[in-house]
Amino acid sequence: MSIAREIVGFAMKAGSSDIHLEENSPIAVRVNSDIKISPQELKSEDMDRLLLELLGEVKLKEFNQSGDLDTSIGLEGLSRLRINAYVANEKRCLTLRLLPNDLPKWQDLGLPDSFVNLAKLHRGLVLCTGPTGSGKSTTLAAFINCMLETQCRHVLTIEDPIEFIFNHTKNSIIHQREVKRDTNSFSTALRAALREDPDVIYIGEMRDLETIQLAITAAETGHLVLGTLHTSSAAKTVERIVDVFPADQQEQARLQVSTSLAGIMSQTLCKNTKGKRSLAYELMVNTPAIGNLIREKKVSQIYSQLQTGSQDGMNTLEQCLNKLYEDGLITKEEALGKASNKKAIND
Repeated sequence: MSIAREIVGFAMKAGSSDIHLEENSPIAVRVNSDIKISPQELKSEDMDRLLLELLGEVKLKEFNQSGDLDTSIGLEGLSRLRINAYVANEKRCLTLRLLPNDLPKWQDLGLPDSFVNLAKLHRGLVLCTGPTGSGKSTTLAAFINCMLETQCRHVLTIEDPIEFIFNHTKNSIIHQREVKRDTNSFSTALRAALREDPDVIYIGEMRDLETIQLAITAAETGHLVLGTLHTSSAAKTVERIVDVFPADQQEQARLQVSTSLAGIMSQTLCKNTKGKRSLAYELMVNTPAIGNLIREKKVSQIYSQLQTGSQDGMNTLEQCLNKLYEDGLITKEEALGKASNKKAIND
């Protein structure tokens, strides 16, 4: 058996989401948010074999030259892997994210109807935000899967690396482009996308000013644009987008965001009382009231709109955490640990 298949098989049996490997160190896995250390050590010669198996000769050479590499592969019969190879303390390291072979279904993830309904839109910017490891890519994969199955769309994705593999359906087509493999950068691919007749554009990560500008332009010109950001709330997401622009362009950016933004789901994963993880989220839908707050620089007031916006399908993170706590799915300590406004957690 290959060393890659042996390690991944072990991690899958343990119910792991991530594998952490460092040469001449014990193997570590993440299970339900907690790191678990294995007594098994990965020898330097084992890392040689593992890197060659996972990366292949061409990408291994690239990693040896740069000290950093992101990619993804599939291990038949086991799992897809998102791979980050790096060097720390002069040791070669790998972080492997285990991705399911089957595409996620929105019903299985517990996504709210008001978020999934945004998939019916034909224009606008839909963002899924949260910290690393909060399930953003999985949420948007379920979102895209829903569109492919129920609508007649051309979906174009720009990813680094590609995580979930989609196929054309009887209703829709999808093309997935990987940065550095199929295109030079997010911005290059996004400029080209406007000439490729997409209905929906998914941007794996909105990292810089040019990508954000192009995403907003695409949303304004009749495309549904999906993207991710590492922000913890709807208000902070709006602030982050506007703040990326130079000071003399922020007024115009604020106006564009107020009209092009369709919705934001900021999410996190909680350890639940069943030994697994539960999704907690804040959801904002861009109503006229929300749009006015963005235009008038009153982003801090978005939270109060979410508190009272249940008729529009909105809620705060704390309202979601309270529901999980009241249903016995998470402990109060977990709710307090995940809350941004701890005073809003019920006794």
